[in-house]
Amino acid sequence: MRIDKFLWCVRYYKTRSLATKACRRGRVKVNGETAKPAKDVFPSDILEIRKNKIDYKIEILDLPKSRRGAKWMNLYINDITPKENLEKQELVKYDKSKGRKRGTGRPTKKDRRQLEEWYEEQAKEWFDE
Repeated sequence: MRIDKFLWCVRYYKTRSLATKACRRGRVKVNGETAKPAKDVFPSDILEIRKNKIDYKIEILDLPKSRRGAKWMNLYINDITPKENLEKQELVKYDKSKGRKRGTGRPTKKDRRQLEEWYEEQAKEWFDE
């Protein structure tokens, strides 16, 4: 099975064209070598995928016949990503490059709630000291 089709089938990418782009940009490696989208993968291959600033590492257990539901993915892949890489997910959530840019209009209701929570926390710290 092609690597781009496999990544789409096991739901690492939402569309097959996104998986193809990731392969072309060198973000997918098979057994340590950069993979082109048409590279065939087999059970027991190790994939290294860079997605959203995180390096995932998975082992292929079996090849699906077609795209399956998310709850069936543990039949086809074994996630062997190191814990340090998974901890980066927490840091990516607070990345300033994501979200609304400053000066692009009024804050949303969610933005206002977050600001109010932050002000309340700061007030507690200032007055409790």
